[in-house]
This record gives sequence, structure tokens and C-alpha cells, in this order.
Amino acid sequence: MLRDYVFFDATRSFCSSCHELCDAKVIIKNGSAYLLKTCPAHGEELELFEEDASYLFETHKYLKPGNRLKADTPIRRGCPFDCGLCPDHEQHTCIGLIEVTQACDLVCPVCYADAGRGEHLPLDRIEAMMDFYKAREGGKPEILQVSGGEPTSHPQIEEILKLAKKKRFKYVMLNTNGLRVSEDKDLAAFLRSLTPGFEVYLQFDGLKEKAYQKLRGRKLLEVKLAAIENLRAAGVPITLVSTIARGVNDDQIGELVKFGLATDHIRGINFQPVAYFGRGTGENLENRVTLSGIRREIERQTGGIFKKDDIVPLPCDVDRVAVTYAVKKDGDYIPITSKIQVDNYLELIDNTMDFRAEDLVKNAIAKSITKGIGCDCVRLMDELATILPEGYMKWTPQRRADFINTNTFRITISSFVDEYNFDAKSIRRECVHVITPDLKRIPFSTYNMLHRGRR
Repeated sequence: MLRDYVFFDATRSFCSSCHELCDAKVIIKNGSAYLLKTCPAHGEELELFEEDASYLFETHKYLKPGNRLKADTPIRRGCPFDCGLCPDHEQHTCIGLIEVTQACDLVCPVCYADAGRGEHLPLDRIEAMMDFYKAREGGKPEILQVSGGEPTSHPQIEEILKLAKKKRFKYVMLNTNGLRVSEDKDLAAFLRSLTPGFEVYLQFDGLKEKAYQKLRGRKLLEVKLAAIENLRAAGVPITLVSTIARGVNDDQIGELVKFGLATDHIRGINFQPVAYFGRGTGENLENRVTLSGIRREIERQTGGIFKKDDIVPLPCDVDRVAVTYAVKKDGDYIPITSKIQVDNYLELIDNTMDFRAEDLVKNAIAKSITKGIGCDCVRLMDELATILPEGYMKWTPQRRADFINTNTFRITISSFVDEYNFDAKSIRRECVHVITPDLKRIPFSTYNMLHRGRR
């Protein structure tokens, strides 16, 4: 007799009873992918891995070598216990996240940081963390995310952000719940002075109050809309960040996308399936939302404005991040992934979360110079020319930034793993890293699962 599943891959995961690492299979069953774990002490358990198994079949097309990194911790116990980073990690730091405070003016039921009352980091320690991140990225770090707790509660938040700009990170993000921004127009005006190369990463879980009551513990919709209005009036780029939970706001995915498309200065939206660490628990595991499920719902709930095939695995972290990037033309947004086959141009795509059409153009130009007119990059430039404005690459940086802020839209889906859906294979490519006060880089997922307590 045949088994009732198809064996797809092998990995390691955690037993949810004894919390020890155990062998696991990735299996395909009824169109979905599951982790079938086998613990010597507690037997088998099944955990949803991806709602749409077809996504797993696509990821291998986008695989490319990771960036070499400078390791700071030796391999002793193996992944994920040696984070810091250890030599076994396969990807550099695309986003370095610094938690400048553990204080917060909300007590969100799903908070991964378990924030509330807490201490603010001193400015000199924050600067040391920034310098460490820069040094580990060869002096050319990409994205710095200033986070918390609630970073705007730090009494020196303006000095912190000025320092980040002075350090010449490629991009700086302020990760905020928006409460202070909703009341402080002067802060919004200050944030505008940090552009270009800056945006607000705004927690925004839906357009109905039930999402905030369930995920954040109180009604917040009016506060969120006021924060967006203050930022929009000041001309500050915004990325909405939506934690998605089944039965709470998974029916608002399309509304969120359409709201972002219709609102000036919202550059994009990042969807994050709820992860079960911090204050989150595993009580609703049977209702887990996954990356591929959100991808499928975007197509269904937007009526095909963005098709699921437009949202492709991000080459630097194919298992856990998917992305599309759209440009407005004649009033409509056109996903560049619908016009070009991204997997044909992997060597032109940097290992970065900051996936932009203009970087493809720059890399294509450089390659055409070295390889000549017959290379694929010439075809790529022709394809991009149908989307980008004429003469775009000759514009000033400020003009390009203004165009990006008002005429482009980015959708990303970031799926962080917890103890229940932990996959030792994919965690080695996770490229969002927490920069710790003791100067370590730890993947976001494993930091919240295992390492946060050591602070």
C-alpha cells in the first residue's frame, strides 16, 4: 500500500514536548507541505509548513550562492545554538536590527520581544553596535532597522537616527507602532529630513478594529490612520507591516494592498505570518498562516492586480521571503516580475532585501560592459525600459527617490520560524539579524526562540 504523502525533503526541527532537536521530513499531502517530526522520546508530530506546496517547487529556481561572512562564534553544539554568526551560516546580514529600548507604550499579545517596561540602551552602546554591523559587512552595510520595544520612546531617538545617517547605511528604517508619530507632527517633519535613504516601518494590521483588539490589545485604527496622515503630509516614505493571523485579519490582505496602492508615500507592505514566540503561544497552531498562503490570498483578494506568480522567492532567502516590486505606469501598477523572468538574471541580483529595479539596471550595465552586447543583460535593459521612465538612470538621486516614493510599490512576505515550524535547513539562510549589545549577529528567528534571554 502507498503512503498518504510524498516525501519531499529532510531537515531537523524541534519536538514541541521536550524542546530537543529531532529529525523531520518535509512531506506533501493534499496540496500542502508539512513537517513530519520524529522525536525518540515523544514519537511523531505533524506541523504545517506551507499551505501551498507548489511554492516549494519554485524556490530552487531562485537559489544562488550566499555572500561570504566573517564568523564571530565557533561551531560547538550546531545550528541553531551557535548563533553569533557561526561559520555554518550561509548568508550575510541583509537587515541589521538594533533594539534601542525594551520599553513600549503597548502590550501586544503577540509581541515577539515581550516588551513593556524596560531600559533604554545608551547612545555610546548603540553606536558600538552600528560600528560592529558596518565592520562585519566590510564597511558597506545595507539596511539598518532601528527597533525596540518602541524606539520612539527612547529619549534620544532623534540623535540615534542622525547617527545612523551619519554612519552612511544604505537604508535606515524606523520600526514603530506609530503612537507618538500620530500626535507629534514635529517628529514627522524631522523624519523627512532623513530622506532619501530612510523610511518608517509602520505596524499596521488592518482596516478594522478587531485586528488591533486581538493582536495589539486595544483599538488603534484611528491612531494608525493619524500616523499615516502626519507622515504623508511631511513626505516621509512608509512601509506598512502587517502581522497576519487566521480568523483575525487574513480576510483583509487584499484591502491592505489596495489601501497602500491608493495612499501617497506608502512605498509598500510587508506581510508577516504570526510567529509563536515571545508573548505568542502555540494554542492556535492548527490555524497557522504561511508565506504561500498569504501569496495565494493576495491574488484572490486583489482580483489579480498581483498574481501569486508575480510574488517570487527572494534569492538571498528563498525559503522565508517572497517579493514583488511594481511601478506605476498610466495610472496602473505593473509588477516588474510580470515583465521579466527574475530567475533568468540571478547573477544581476544582489543578495539583499533592498530589491530594486534600478539596481538591476546598474548591474546589467556593468555586465554589458564586461561581456559585450550579446549578453542577456541587454535584453533585461530592454525589458525594464518598458516599465521605468525614460532617462530614469540619469536623474538625480533625489528625483529618483521622489519617484520611488510616489510611483512604486513593494510587497514582501517575511515568514519567521518558531519552535513548532523550525527548519534547520532554511534557518541557515535567514538574513534578518539582530545586532546584540554584546556585539553578536543572531538570526531574528533563533534570537527570539533561544537567545533573547541571554541579554
